[in-house]
Amino acid sequence: MSNTPHGGILKDLIVRDAPIQSTLRAEADTLASHILTERQLCDLELILNGGFSPLEGFLTEEDYNAVVHQSRLADGTLWSMPIILDISESDVLRLGLNLGDRLALRDPRDDQPLAILAVSDIYRPDKQVEAQQVFGTTDDTHPGVSYLFNSTKPVYLGGNIQAIALPNHYDYVGIRLTPAELRAHFKKLGWTRVVAFQTRNPMHRAHRELTVRAARSRHANVLIHPVVGLTKPGDVDHYTRVRVYQAILPKYPTGMAALSLLPLAMRMGGPREAVWHAIIRKNYGVSHFIIGRDHAGPGQDRNGKDFYGPYEAQEFVEQFSDELGIEVVPFQMVTYLPDTDEYVPQDEVPAGAKSLNISGTELRRRLKTGAPIPEWFSYPEVVKVLRDAYPPRSKQGFTVFLTGLHNSGKEAIARALHVALNQQQNANTTRSVTLLLGETIRSELSSELGFTRRERDINIGRIAFVATELTKSGAACIAAPIAPYTAARDNARQQISKHGGFFLVHVATPLEYCIKTDRHGVYSRATSGAIKGFTGIDDPYETPTNADLVVDASTTPVGQIVHEITLLLEKEGYIGER
Repeated sequence: MSNTPHGGILKDLIVRDAPIQSTLRAEADTLASHILTERQLCDLELILNGGFSPLEGFLTEEDYNAVVHQSRLADGTLWSMPIILDISESDVLRLGLNLGDRLALRDPRDDQPLAILAVSDIYRPDKQVEAQQVFGTTDDTHPGVSYLFNSTKPVYLGGNIQAIALPNHYDYVGIRLTPAELRAHFKKLGWTRVVAFQTRNPMHRAHRELTVRAARSRHANVLIHPVVGLTKPGDVDHYTRVRVYQAILPKYPTGMAALSLLPLAMRMGGPREAVWHAIIRKNYGVSHFIIGRDHAGPGQDRNGKDFYGPYEAQEFVEQFSDELGIEVVPFQMVTYLPDTDEYVPQDEVPAGAKSLNISGTELRRRLKTGAPIPEWFSYPEVVKVLRDAYPPRSKQGFTVFLTGLHNSGKEAIARALHVALNQQQNANTTRSVTLLLGETIRSELSSELGFTRRERDINIGRIAFVATELTKSGAACIAAPIAPYTAARDNARQQISKHGGFFLVHVATPLEYCIKTDRHGVYSRATSGAIKGFTGIDDPYETPTNADLVVDASTTPVGQIVHEITLLLEKEGYIGER
């Protein structure tokens, strides 16, 4: 028999409101609408399917204050994380919102109405207090605090909702089970004791060992229940992680484990989040929940100190053990003992025994460089998934972004580099090489733009978008715009470097030389005033302070500059074989 939902009843609003779904859908078309953010979409899905039972909507101010200060709803029910619907002041005015209004909530991906909110509260929280109480800090290097301060809007709407439909998903539909579906699945399998494992990372042998130990100690089956909503910025994408979970599932004894995905938006709230996660798993019908080392921890603050202690989450959850209604299984990190070929919890390692571990940083280094990953650490099937998703740099895409004044020589360098990189192709590297010259982009993508600062930034943004897509696909991209402004160049670096290499090359040819060698008289027209807003004459060029390479075409031949760029690419592992 599955565990009793939090509050006693599974609040499956989809089932509750199914008889009036068509009426609600028709009404939604007559109402003012709010387009949900990605986090709000995750929260709404778990309200609709009962994952957030006993909630039936977004928190009113009374419930919000109780949760923030006491980890409870106003009626005393344990609930540790504020679930709010935030909107901007301008949206309040645009929508003309008043208490008692009904507001359609729409999916940002397809504009479909998912629910109707009966607005019973409109309030403005103190975010400093919320951050300190919920996350234990106001340091915005904490991702939850950063989101609260920088992305969460200043007005919160509270009230119950009526369900129209769950959000549509087109990936892994067969394993996105709602609480009711997962409870029915357990019943069909005859599982009465189930231990859930929460994760936002790929799983390796240590995780398999930890979950099997937990199941063995509680005579239970295992539910691998990873988060596929919002996790910590920089985490492995959920497609790769799910492929990893699917690869590791056969490593359990037949019939021991199952996989289901959780559409949760994590807050990285450490101790408070651990309580929240336990409540959610209770609603999904499990009887036991693993809380390990640094559960939902965001890492270190700006001073290099961990936001939470390694077992602070376990200790906090223990305070509520009598009322949680789900047994928490605390676990220390396990480590590998090569002499006995086994994983054991750190507190069970015999004195003097040799132990091995590979940190996340070391694993990323091995993936990046192609270094071997031992089988004692992970399964070959898992390693293959990770290597396919995170190939070594020699197989990743990159962008060389040349910036400099008009007639600085950056176009000649770009063309020569294009030839040199095409020559680099071999049996192991078949990277396509694309050249994005400034004049080409201006004529093909940005012909309607002028040369104001805003229009220049838009142009660089378009180049960055194209370069990002090329880099993401594993290609080499050479861009050679003037790109006079620091902010636009930095935005390009930030956008492109998420998917591969980014190398800023400042072609620092002096303005005097650019003018002297200008055979087309462009500088003459700019100096005479015939051309307005010309970079270097009456519009500034902001000299890069973070260039990866600085060259001067007035003193260095193009061939030598290209060689210096290829040496930089080789040093970073993007070309050549090691």
